[in-house]
Order: sequence, then structure tokens, then C-alpha cells
Amino acid sequence: MTLLDRLPYEWHIGWRYTRSGRAGRRNGFISFISGVSMLGIALGVAALIIVLSVMNGFQKEVRDRMLSLVAHVEIVDAQGGALADWQATAAAARKDPRVLGAAPFVAAQALVANGERLRGAAVRGIDPALEAEVTPLARELRRDALATLQPGQWHVVLGGELARLLGARIGDKLTLIAPSGQVTPAGVVPRLRSFTLGGTFDSGHYEYDSTVALLHIDDAARLFRIEGPTGVQLRLSDVQLARATAADLARALGPTYEVRDWTRAHRTWFDAVQVEKRMMFIILTLIVAVAAFNLVSTLVMTVTDKRSDIAILRTLGASPRSIMGIFVVQGAAAGVLGTLGGAGLGLLVALNIDVIVPAIERALGVAFLPGSVYVISRMPSEPMAADIVPITVIALLLALLATLYPSWRASRINPAEALRGE
Repeated sequence: MTLLDRLPYEWHIGWRYTRSGRAGRRNGFISFISGVSMLGIALGVAALIIVLSVMNGFQKEVRDRMLSLVAHVEIVDAQGGALADWQATAAAARKDPRVLGAAPFVAAQALVANGERLRGAAVRGIDPALEAEVTPLARELRRDALATLQPGQWHVVLGGELARLLGARIGDKLTLIAPSGQVTPAGVVPRLRSFTLGGTFDSGHYEYDSTVALLHIDDAARLFRIEGPTGVQLRLSDVQLARATAADLARALGPTYEVRDWTRAHRTWFDAVQVEKRMMFIILTLIVAVAAFNLVSTLVMTVTDKRSDIAILRTLGASPRSIMGIFVVQGAAAGVLGTLGGAGLGLLVALNIDVIVPAIERALGVAFLPGSVYVISRMPSEPMAADIVPITVIALLLALLATLYPSWRASRINPAEALRGE
């Protein structure tokens, strides 16, 4: 005896109704409608998984590009001045096992001029040797562009887009204008300094490539007349731990320091992404709901067609609860098959989207993400269990909810009235 044979008869009858009806055009139509309902649920679930996976992929891609130049956590003086002893601050932060690297920095704003071209820049003074412990981009550039940043040599490394906007090439002389001037008998005169463009970088993030200028930390301190680093930046073992680590460090270091993580520094962008993802989840869940509630019409038609069968079962001793169970099983089976089929299809597409999208682009002769417009030229995808599990559970619950009314209606059929016309 198989496991299926040991199940109650409601399961057997409900599963039989799900697979097929009796021979005949009408039952064939009902079976077709049931298949369409399952297909609708499957496509809705698959679309939801694919869209959220692509959104996760874009978010991860942008985050990784952003964090190639930005540290996970920054520690600065609460009053906005220079740190009295950055080595002691870094040593205190390193006591946390989640901290892998630490490096000092100077952050300031300035104007960069090349002839008549003038652009605002976010100037960061760094120690090229220690910076490699904190940002991936520094590890890539430490042997070429960042190698030119030597104390007293007055070299600068610009983002590629900023250099293009200034029309500057490697070796050109640029002028950095500090926002605070120096007082002379003739009044306040802007503080200027000539720098040599030692190299450029391309992080893949337009905001940084068009605004960031890197100096050696000693040159930056002398230019802005700062006694030392304005902060310490940290790299963590897990980027997702940044918020919790920053909170723990803030309590450990005390109120004289301000600790900010990368999610706080870019809160607007990430909040917008989360809202967009949440809205897409709601919209696509409504599609799944529409497909799930197509089961209502399917089961109502099945109940109408099976009135005589229901009446015979009632005369043989089946209770209204058993009749209701039969149609709940039928609807639930359609919902489970549709949901599992959609989850499998969605995962198959999401995991192979890097193959599927290029094939479609070649077939249609178009580029969905042209490299001349977008910094990301391929379609990223990252399926996450945190998305897939709720999608599956919600689809199953909606399918089960859709079976309740038709099943209850079947249990209310009067056997005598149903058999009167037979």
C-alpha cells in the first residue's frame, strides 16, 4: 500500500478532480480552466521572483561600486575638528572582531581649476598604504595612480568624469582653491595651491567619479591647515553588519566621537530603493492574487458540474465537512502546483538571466542596457531566500483562501434537490 492509498478519500477525490474530469466537452473545458489558473499563478510567482531578483542584483551592483571607494564605517570628531590621536582611535576600533582594517583620512570641499574650467570637488586626503586596507579601489590603484601621491610632491588623483569635465590629462597642472582664505593686509585672499594630475580612477559610480579628488593626507592637511586627520575609516568583515557595528562603536568610544556607517551616509538612495522594491512586491503580488482567485470561478464551475456526484456522496454518508474538504484539496492542489512551478521557473530564469538576456538582445538586435548610457551593461540578478519564501507562502495562502467559498458552497448542496433532475 502506497502513502497515497493511506490518505483519506477526500484527498483521492479532490486529486482526481484536479487531474481531469469525466469524458466530455464540458469537463474538458473545466479542466482547461483549471490549468489556466495554475499557469496564471505560476507566471505571477515567476514574475515576482525574477523582478525582485533583478532589483536585488542592481542594488548589490550599485552598492559594491559605491563601497569600492567608500569605507563601511567612519569615525569623526563630534565637534567637526581633527582627531587628537587617530592611532588610538583606530586601535580602539580594531578591538571589535568585525573590524578588518582602519585608515585615517582628511575630508574637505574645494574648487578644482584647469584654466578657465572650474569644478567643485570633495577632497579626500588619504594614506595610500593604509587606504588599501579599507577600500577595494585603493588596492587596485596603489601601484599606479595612488603611487604618485607622495607627501610634498603635490599630486592629485581625480575621478575620471571630473578629469573629463575639466579637460585635464595626466601631467597637467591644476589649481585647488580652499574654501577658507588667508587674511592679508589687502583682505581675505583665497588659498590656492598648484597640483599635478598624477592619475584618474573609475569606480563605476557617477557621483564619485565626477566629484572626488584624492590627495596625500599630509598635503591635504597642509592645504586646509588641519592639524591631523579629520577621521578614521573602517572596513568590516560583513558589509551588512555596518549599522550594528557603528552603534556598538559609538557606545564604546563615547560622545566625543561621531560614528556613521555607509547606510546612513547614503540613506536617501537606499530608502528609495527599498520603497521601490516594496511597491513592486505589492503590485506583482496583486497579479498573483488575481491568478489565485481565478480558482474561485474554476471551483464554482466544478461544483456546478459535480452536483450529482456530491449528492451521491452525501447519500453514501459523506458529511458536509468531507465535501468541503474534497474541493479544498482540489483548489489547494492547483495552488501548490502553480506556486511550485512558478518558483522553479522564476529561479531558473533568475539564475540564468546573464545567459537569457544576451540571447534575447542578439535575437532582437537591441541592447537593454547600452554601455554608453548606463554604467552597468549587463542585467544583474541575485535571488534571495528572504524574497522567495514570502512569495511562495503568500501565493499558497491566496490559493487556499480562494478555495473556501466554492468549497463551502459545495458542502451546502441538498442531495434531494441535486438528484431531482437525474
